Amino acid sequence: MSDAPDISVLIPVLNEAMHIRETVAAMQAQELGGLTMELLFVDGASDDETMAILEELAVEDPRIRVFANPARTTAIALNIALRHARGRYVARMDAHSYFPPSYLATGVDRLNRGDGVEQVTGPMLPRGSGRWSRRVTLALGTRLGMGGSSKWEAVSGNGSEPVEIELDTGVFAGVWSRRTLDRLGGWDDEFPVNQDSELAARILADGGRIVCLSSMASAYLPRDDLRALWRQYWRYGYYRAKTASRHPRSVRASHLLPPALVLAALAAATAPRVLRTPARAGVGLYLAIVAAESAHATRRASPRVAAGLPAVFLTLHASWGSGFLLGLARFGGVRDMLRHQLARVRGPAR
Repeated sequence: MSDAPDISVLIPVLNEAMHIRETVAAMQAQELGGLTMELLFVDGASDDETMAILEELAVEDPRIRVFANPARTTAIALNIALRHARGRYVARMDAHSYFPPSYLATGVDRLNRGDGVEQVTGPMLPRGSGRWSRRVTLALGTRLGMGGSSKWEAVSGNGSEPVEIELDTGVFAGVWSRRTLDRLGGWDDEFPVNQDSELAARILADGGRIVCLSSMASAYLPRDDLRALWRQYWRYGYYRAKTASRHPRSVRASHLLPPALVLAALAAATAPRVLRTPARAGVGLYLAIVAAESAHATRRASPRVAAGLPAVFLTLHASWGSGFLLGLARFGGVRDMLRHQLARVRGPAR
């Protein structure tokens, strides 16, 4: 249509009444460089005033459109918005994150440069403010908390020139061509969690490229409670296993370390002596690395904040690892995943 916007922004929301006005204002302030946009909010049956506030804001700004998502899952919300999107480009944003003013324009500009790039995104940087969220932020900024992902390399720029990193997995949020998402069928409704990595695996398998730009770095607030953090990362690990069962090539060696830690801990407590001794040595080595990384972190934070890092590391790794193992038991795919890992170790056949 002649009046269709250039960019459709998809935003799933649930019970955001306290902050939704601030969220919308930040998105309305995107510096588009002559592009036009629409904001498609999909409410997951909020039981607060989120829907009413969004409908009020939609009256004030015709760029805002509001839809309902009775199913309440993120992937379904994104697909509802995608079906109603009118733009040539599609972006995903989140109500709990803070995006730079040029996020959308930068993503579209990079897509237009071609080179086979199908998704443009930026690193998601934790910004804690509470007692535990500050510790989670500190932990995720260490080598032990980065998980081996190359996305963190995009943070190393000095700010004068954007750094671009090629990714081999998905990163939350981003900008795509509408044609790419239509060709791939959007997000998979069967993934309430990890739908970004599952979509990325299909993009990569289809021959597309995913790049991460330092200039598109956004910030989010980590969980401020260890139990909530455990539940979050357990779900991450569980559904990462489902992605691995569908796309075994998407698994990195670093993904296998947390489940290996959980297996080693179980073996250290229950296995026969021939296995118990090396398992205990492995757990001991992990704890020594945690202690060393926590001590090193005191250079960047107060001793009081750094003192909580061992608990954060254990929560992150044990929850993700146990979730991944249970996911493998539920969804299968272990043989294919291990075969691809062995092929990577051996290198290309000659």
